[in-house]
Amino acid sequence: MDEHQTAAPRPPGGESPAKIMTVSFLVALACSLVVSAAAIWLEPRQQAHLEAERAARMAAMLDTLPGMADVLAESGADSLNTYLVDLSTGQFIDDVPPDTYDMTAAANDPETAVAIPANLDIAGLRQRAPLAPVHILESDGDVALVILPVSGTGYQSRIEALLALEADLTTIAALTITAQAETAGLGARIEDADWQALWPGRQVADASGQIVIEVVRGQASGPYEVDGISGATRTGNGITNMLHYWLGEDGFGPFLSRLRDEGL
Repeated sequence: MDEHQTAAPRPPGGESPAKIMTVSFLVALACSLVVSAAAIWLEPRQQAHLEAERAARMAAMLDTLPGMADVLAESGADSLNTYLVDLSTGQFIDDVPPDTYDMTAAANDPETAVAIPANLDIAGLRQRAPLAPVHILESDGDVALVILPVSGTGYQSRIEALLALEADLTTIAALTITAQAETAGLGARIEDADWQALWPGRQVADASGQIVIEVVRGQASGPYEVDGISGATRTGNGITNMLHYWLGEDGFGPFLSRLRDEGL
């Protein structure tokens, strides 16, 4: 080496840049392999954890349904599955995970909300989500129970509920109110267990398939009627309109027709 030429400076410790880069690459490669292996090893456990959480949420929901333990025992159901349904066609949606879909958010989002024509908006919703989750209890691959989320406008609040239908998709297994802000001591009594206990066994449709279930003023006199609450006629009307809308053609009607004709 010429005495006027100087060697390239070495970093502290005397390691060359090339060696440092090689070691850094090997360390990064080893870390990525460890992370990938851990992810593959943990994936089944994470999936199992998610499934357990979903099952726990569904169990908690079912516990809110009056008499649901007896209904489940009588139905002989052996599995509970949640499906996402296109309300317009009644078809199952496979490319969106049901437990990630927020029906309320979709109904309030201008980009996804479906406007309800005034002549069809008997539930007073104005707009709805395009998709909806349905929960189906199955026994040996057949439908034992269908649980539908329904909502509508009462006297002074939005009412939300879960409607459970038996395998014939006409007989009510249970109705539970999950949210409401009606008048205390009057309309708010729709949350009372005694009133909700009136619903099992009621029929939502007549022999022609027309939706006729109704909360009446006073005492019920037939299989299509449920006792009204004294002083809460408008709340009862809201429940009636809510069920007529969601069981009709603009709600779950297309889905229930497909399920009745084609099964799961």
